[in-house]
Amino acid sequence: MLEDLPKQFSSHVISIVKKNGGHYMEAVIESCEVFNIEPQVAGKFLDKPIVEKIQAEGEAMNLLPRSQKLPFSP
Repeated sequence: MLEDLPKQFSSHVISIVKKNGGHYMEAVIESCEVFNIEPQVAGKFLDKPIVEKIQAEGEAMNLLPRSQKLPFSP
């Protein structure tokens, strides 16, 4: 059962975002409450696409520094 927790947690986060249309960061906090885990531990249960979306949200809200981008597009 514990080995399925990362998949269940990530699925729950995605379902909250699809259902409520909110941010991934908020969905992670809500999922932490449902699964009764600390937000610091939740990062271990997130899959890479969710982590990337959270990073993009953080950059858009100026909570994280923006990733370096090349000054030209291919």
